[in-house]
Amino acid sequence: MFALRRCAFALLLAVSASSLSAAEPDAKPIVPTETISLLGDGDLKQHFYSWLTDGGHEDPRNVFTMGKDGVLHISGDGFGGLITRNEYANYYLVLEYRWGTETLLSRKGKSRDSGVLLHCQGPDGGFGGTPEKPGPWMTSLECQIIEGGVGDILVLAGKDADGAVMRAEATCSIVRDRDGEAVWSPTGKPTLFKAGRINWYGRDPDWKDVVDFRGKEDVESPGQEWTTVECFCQGDSLVYRVNGVVVNRADKVFPNHGKLLLQTEGAELFVRKMELRPLPKEIP
Repeated sequence: MFALRRCAFALLLAVSASSLSAAEPDAKPIVPTETISLLGDGDLKQHFYSWLTDGGHEDPRNVFTMGKDGVLHISGDGFGGLITRNEYANYYLVLEYRWGTETLLSRKGKSRDSGVLLHCQGPDGGFGGTPEKPGPWMTSLECQIIEGGVGDILVLAGKDADGAVMRAEATCSIVRDRDGEAVWSPTGKPTLFKAGRINWYGRDPDWKDVVDFRGKEDVESPGQEWTTVECFCQGDSLVYRVNGVVVNRADKVFPNHGKLLLQTEGAELFVRKMELRPLPKEIP
């Protein structure tokens, strides 16, 4: 019975990986030469398709909707995300978001949580699931967006359609905080990560998973104010900047290109800008 369920899971992942892709399997990733607005003219289907753990590619509860003002509303009523139809490489991502007030499902009353997965590879739902049920994410490198932890790097090594573990890794200069957690530091020790999280430099060691948490050094805008997150993806390096402050770096990342996934993770979120721009001449 387990083998049969595993085969069914593999088939579902294989179908999901191929059914909505806009590019040929061997197509080269797009390198922006001008600004690409992923929110486009308000038609999400121009650049994205959706994925939810309880609905696959269907969105019957309208978790993702565009307002008449051109602002994307993510209700948070589900786990999954908006996934770009194309793959991208060597880009400068600019995201402007603000939190709503709602927290839902298993995240009710907990820190508002979301994120952007970079360089996504493999099948939809290939990370965070089980042989019986696909997960919400993909093999990727995440730019974490969570109260108190905006700018953390997460290395997400998922599985391919056959159930084999896919490669994902990053090398970061780190120190260890009092609890032994990895924290990015420009003077730290270069360390290879094949899974796990690298905290942004100022993450409060007393962080708690409660709604409205705010650390002493947080650079994310407070409350429901707008925050700007920037990701500089050049070759196999990543630089994250939040409201103009560099908060994290990684080198020797793999994969170094792929789709992007904007998460829904049990928290209401508004996004007024999500752009891929050509890399600037100087990376911060």
